[in-house]
Amino acid sequence: MLNYKTLLFSLGIAVALFSCKNQETEKKTETKRPNIVFMMSDDHAYQAISAYNDKLINTPNIDRLAQEGALFNNASVTNSICAPSRAVILTGKHSHLNGKIDNLSKFDTTNVTFPQILQDAGYQTAMFGKLHFGNNPKGFDEFKILPGQGSYYNPRFITKDGDTVIDGYVTDIITDLTIHWLEKERDKEKPFLLMYLHKAPHRAWLPAERHYKEFTKKEFPLPETLFDDYTRIHPEDLEASSPDAASKKYNLDQPKSRKSTAAKTAEMNILTHMVLTNDNKLKDSTVKKLGIKERYLGDPTNRMSKEQKAAWDKVYDPINKEFEEKYPEMDDKDLMKWKYQRYMQDYLGTIASVDENVGRVLDYLDDNNLSENTIVVYTSDQGFYLGEHGWFDKRFMYEESFRTPLLIKWPNRIEAGITKEEMVQNLDFAQTFLDAAGVNAPDEMQGESLLPLLKGEKDAWDRDAVYYHYYEYPAEHAVKRHYGIATKEYKIMHFYYDVDEWELYDRKNDPQELHNVFYDPDYAEVREMMIKKLEETRKKYKDSEELDKQFIKVYNDK
Repeated sequence: MLNYKTLLFSLGIAVALFSCKNQETEKKTETKRPNIVFMMSDDHAYQAISAYNDKLINTPNIDRLAQEGALFNNASVTNSICAPSRAVILTGKHSHLNGKIDNLSKFDTTNVTFPQILQDAGYQTAMFGKLHFGNNPKGFDEFKILPGQGSYYNPRFITKDGDTVIDGYVTDIITDLTIHWLEKERDKEKPFLLMYLHKAPHRAWLPAERHYKEFTKKEFPLPETLFDDYTRIHPEDLEASSPDAASKKYNLDQPKSRKSTAAKTAEMNILTHMVLTNDNKLKDSTVKKLGIKERYLGDPTNRMSKEQKAAWDKVYDPINKEFEEKYPEMDDKDLMKWKYQRYMQDYLGTIASVDENVGRVLDYLDDNNLSENTIVVYTSDQGFYLGEHGWFDKRFMYEESFRTPLLIKWPNRIEAGITKEEMVQNLDFAQTFLDAAGVNAPDEMQGESLLPLLKGEKDAWDRDAVYYHYYEYPAEHAVKRHYGIATKEYKIMHFYYDVDEWELYDRKNDPQELHNVFYDPDYAEVREMMIKKLEETRKKYKDSEELDKQFIKVYNDK
């Protein structure tokens, strides 16, 4: 039988051993590398996430990330078009350095990507959904990706074992593949990088049956700038304007037109460029019957099964019939409003399925004790126009295209419910993930890790301007080549190639970017400051007029 002193001694040893073990466990937990779940949709406008704006749609599952983590109000892209944006994300380098300047050029596979680096560092890696370029992505242990744009219904997937067609709706399927990998194929002894990439809400916006039945009955508020005429310069801004150092250097005279050439010549106007068949889901026979002549982009429902098509026609045939009856009495304003409503019904209907499926993945992480040590990011490959300035699509550095949604959560590391106003970009993802994994980023990466900012470290972020450059012209939608920088207060853009025009906007006082103050004498000092900062930023990121000329030559030689 133990005596009193022996008992105390034994208890003391037990407490000490337990304490040491507990400290070791805590230390191990602190140093355990986090899992990374990168969620990205294609063309998902921040205006269509209720954490940013609840006027169009409610997205409770995506909003969970803002409630449990951080929401960024000044996140942007470096090049607002699908494949180049993805190349920037993977490489951490601007388009002019990674070489993927447009959707047409091939991705240079000698680029080192952050998934490759994480894989070499011991991470298990997987990608499901839309990559947009390359059939054999480097740095992934497993992948099932859509070829090119992919299809909404019964999509084909590229896999390591060859192509396969999976019946169903694409957003649901991508999520099924993702959860299956987490449940059945993941090595539970390794940290993982999971890239969960949706096709939706990319054009031509085909919702799932459960959503088009609901959303085709909805009506949405019109954007204030739906009927924009692209006038950007006001006469009073020119009267007192006089040459300064900037205008002399760049040989800038007063503008030939009060309208923005780039804005008025872009081919993305809902009235004149949105296609009634492919985009608005009218049948080709309906359009021909009404004598309407337009470009035919094909039948977007051609991959549906008989059952899927029958369900679709049951809802969309009455829409065709109603349009037939109303069209003869419609003027351009009426037609614009009708096309806008049809656009929003289908676009937002596809987002409803994205939000549902994001919820499925978040629930899986919660239910399987993975949330605590997992960084979850939700973003889009760029912003998108939802009727602002009369437009759909993206490509411009104007706000709705340039700005992208960004929500990040990491329990116990990122304070829940915070909002960040700092200037961040998709350029920063690669270094952020490498930093979180404790892996050194290559010197050629040009972004900055968001972790110090997310952890609330003082003076963690000193970037005051972000850089943008768009190259794909002449091409689809006819958005002219341009580059520029944005600060929290101002944005300056230079349109070049077949024009030589400058635009400057006061982001605080003119958030809709309707007033180009480049020639306004009240903004002369701002213009000088922004041109100088643009020159410095171009040099910082190793971009130049010489590179512009090289890319133009390569593009013209194709």
